[in-house]
Amino acid sequence: MLYCADCGEKLYYSVTNNYKREQAYFFCSSYRKNSEVCSAHYIREKVVESLVLESMQRVMWYVQTYEKLFAQRQMEDFGEKKKKELAEKRRELDRAKRRVTEIDGIIQKLYEDNAMDRISDERFATMSMSLENEQSWLKDSIPEMESYLENAKIQTEGLQRFIDRAKRITQLTKLTPELVHEFIQKIVVSKPEYRDGKRYQGVEIYYNGVGIIREPSPEEMEELFQEHMRNRKSSQSSKTA
Repeated sequence: MLYCADCGEKLYYSVTNNYKREQAYFFCSSYRKNSEVCSAHYIREKVVESLVLESMQRVMWYVQTYEKLFAQRQMEDFGEKKKKELAEKRRELDRAKRRVTEIDGIIQKLYEDNAMDRISDERFATMSMSLENEQSWLKDSIPEMESYLENAKIQTEGLQRFIDRAKRITQLTKLTPELVHEFIQKIVVSKPEYRDGKRYQGVEIYYNGVGIIREPSPEEMEELFQEHMRNRKSSQSSKTA
């Protein structure tokens, strides 16, 4: 499930030191085949596991406690630009389908005109070939457009499915293969950078149905948590009274 951020290839899994998982790590498959193509993107399994667990814990709490805010932010990421792009793609698909039907009618008319000697055989062959090529191209492009629009529909519907699944997770203290495959689509690992003698490495987690989640910053998370605790105390006080 891990991919290289630079070349897009999968990361291989490796265990050293007599197969002790404490030392297990991932590295770029392209680098192994040809070190000039990419860099190692080396990252330890324990680091990835810790990052994914912490991210999932934050996300689950965020979704369960602030469902509306979570959904709103994810839809904002979808953006007006994307909505306009989808609207134009739907219009393009409608035009393509109408044109395919229209070409059938034009070719039929050409046959009739040719049969009645209203246009020459040479002219008929040239025009019909041009129209058939156009129609063939349109027929090939229609499934691609339909697939693009279907994927966009799945993306918007996937948000609610993700929320429903997240709300079922009560306590998350350990990762299991089932949990990872249910929630994680892929993990993209960047090559490490060194600043002031320290090693930094970017890791992006793509969740099933929603992609990269806009998690609150640590400051926002603390503010949300404090607000959550105040609301709980207020609710408990009301019940006691």
